[in-house]
Amino acid sequence: MLLAFLLTLVAGGATSIGAALGVLGRGTSPKALAGGLGLSAGVMLYVSFVELLPEGVRVLSGGTADARGTALGVLAFFVGIAVIAVIDRLVPEAVSPHELAGRMEGSHGHAELRDPEEQAADRMLRARLLRTGAVTAIALAVHNVPEGFATFVAALQAPEVALPVVAAIALHNIPEGLAVAVPVRRATGSRAKAFWLATMTGLAEPVGAVIGFLLLAPLLSGDAMGAILAGVAGVMVFVSLDELLPAAEETGEHHTVIYSLIAGMAVMAATLLVL
Repeated sequence: MLLAFLLTLVAGGATSIGAALGVLGRGTSPKALAGGLGLSAGVMLYVSFVELLPEGVRVLSGGTADARGTALGVLAFFVGIAVIAVIDRLVPEAVSPHELAGRMEGSHGHAELRDPEEQAADRMLRARLLRTGAVTAIALAVHNVPEGFATFVAALQAPEVALPVVAAIALHNIPEGLAVAVPVRRATGSRAKAFWLATMTGLAEPVGAVIGFLLLAPLLSGDAMGAILAGVAGVMVFVSLDELLPAAEETGEHHTVIYSLIAGMAVMAATLLVL
């Protein structure tokens, strides 16, 4: 159980990397954002289809894939997609990562405002960005709770399966930390506030893991574990197709996105071969 919790903590803690980039960096180029998002999508898509879904089917089948296990696994996969789609519709939309480059550059060198109109406009911008950062933090924290529980359950079931899941979620969490830290830093001028607010969104994952485990552990049979693994695959596929790839494409760096997507798949393939 300790290993499962530590892996969940690592996945959530990766948000701090994005937060650090947001408060320390002087700017993030569209190409770098496209590459990072494409890489994350490649990792998540590959591990979902090659590792999580087949493992879920295997568990549901009692060791070897059969018609019942395959049907239940596919059903759980699409249920996972449906659940995250509903959450996506209900939770306020997070900041698109492709917008961050301009905001990061805009957060430097704005001390001299020449007239009251510019000062008023800057105050309004700061207020909007502070609200954006707060709403984004809440949205991502809610989104991270089921991710944390999924990572925790996967680690309890099979650590060798959980490792690529942790890597994928960690990569996914880096731009999330960036998305919170950048507007909060611009709005408040405080690196510390921006960093810690972004970090707190990532800590929702281990918190969600502990709460979910305490509440649901008595109900987790072998079939439930298999269904959760297949459902997590659906969640990760939806996040990749609905959030990561569209945001990456909006940077205008199409070829960078494709190359990074393939690179992410290759990294996960190599990781799974080593494991």
